[in-house]
Amino acid sequence: MRAWADAAGLTGPEVPLAGAERSSGADDPRRGGPELGAEPWAAGGDGVSLRDWAEVAELLGRQPQGAFRVWVRNPDGSPRVIRNDPLLADGTPMPTRYWLVSAADCLAVSRLESRGGVRKAEAAVDASALEAAHARYAAERDAALPAGHTGPRPAGGVGGTRRGVKCLHAHYAWHLAGGADPVGEWVAARLADESTAAAPP
Repeated sequence: MRAWADAAGLTGPEVPLAGAERSSGADDPRRGGPELGAEPWAAGGDGVSLRDWAEVAELLGRQPQGAFRVWVRNPDGSPRVIRNDPLLADGTPMPTRYWLVSAADCLAVSRLESRGGVRKAEAAVDASALEAAHARYAAERDAALPAGHTGPRPAGGVGGTRRGVKCLHAHYAWHLAGGADPVGEWVAARLADESTAAAPP
């Protein structure tokens, strides 16, 4: 998908949207740091560039089924976390607002889950803090529903669950996006510990 977009000339050059504000300074993804809500490349009507669309489709292994924005980028500008609309293109509710798409991040979190990470995270965080996080997540997502929407609505909190921990990827994605998520913080700390342990002396 990305190779096709590149060959067709759809992924460059990087041209700003007319009238769009461009970030500068330390948080600019072009200068080495991810930026929350960044949209630094040319975009279509939905605010997503063809380059972004192609990269996200490649990372997901399928075409995205609903509208999204790249919300956190890697230092090289590639998508790390996307923010989904609360409804897919066909109207199906989409409970997961923030989705981890970076291959490296997904692999690291999957390894953590394979070692009992979901159970360990649920035991480590305060239950009331986790419940409050689910409520905040649901409130933000549901506030993005179209005005007057009367059809099916997303349910649950992080990862579509109302309580406990379902998916570390969803919690970590929200943490990276700036959400106050105790499980996401726990994941970040575990990954940082593992990175430090694996570093050469």
